[in-house]
Amino acid sequence: MGYTRVKVYLDGMPAWKKAGNAVLSSTKNLKEMMDKDIPNVLIDVRPTAEAKKGHIQGAVSIPASELAKAKDRFPGSKSAPIILYGTDTKAAVEAFKTVRGWGYSNTSALEGGLEAWKGIGGLVVSGDVGTTVVYVPKPRPGAISIDDFKVVAETLPAGKLILDVRDEDEAMQGMLKGALNIPGGDIKDRLKDIPRDKEIITHCVTGVRAEMAYNILKDAGYKVKFLDADIKIDKDGKYTITKE
Repeated sequence: MGYTRVKVYLDGMPAWKKAGNAVLSSTKNLKEMMDKDIPNVLIDVRPTAEAKKGHIQGAVSIPASELAKAKDRFPGSKSAPIILYGTDTKAAVEAFKTVRGWGYSNTSALEGGLEAWKGIGGLVVSGDVGTTVVYVPKPRPGAISIDDFKVVAETLPAGKLILDVRDEDEAMQGMLKGALNIPGGDIKDRLKDIPRDKEIITHCVTGVRAEMAYNILKDAGYKVKFLDADIKIDKDGKYTITKE
């Protein structure tokens, strides 16, 4: 592809995020979250007057110039998916650094900003824009209880398969015994690799990507559930699951 200065980040996405490096969300992912009604917080960091001329439906206006003093306006749950956008990627990445620094582990910047959103035909509305952040986690259809997930992870029943939908670099840091890794973005193209005679239980790191994978597989006719919780897995396959 012509790249000559490629570097490999050996510690993968978890360490990348822990170091505070920028994480981008695609417009495709944002649209999928909206279509699936997955709770999230969408922040428009442009000046409010600009946001009123046209903003993504459901966005809250917190201009970049006011963001540093807006910490108390953000959700109590530090695992809330927070997506920031501006006119382009650069503006949102600057805002990302501030919000991620407050401990919100699922913060990301919308790649390409509003222009990219328009480019995929995303809905843009004008007029008043929200200024109050509201995040209400919902009981998620298809979620498996933590206790039931642990039973599957420990006993590996023949009729069930744990599908790890993290990216490959994340999975390389440690996987559950018996799990199959297919990154969430590849699932639609790799359905042939996922057995249809088993119940599939998806997991990622926080449950967000696992739920997206759940919806894809459900639409494809699979019997499927997902883990709606944080899970950390070490190189030996030992794991801890937490839920706020």
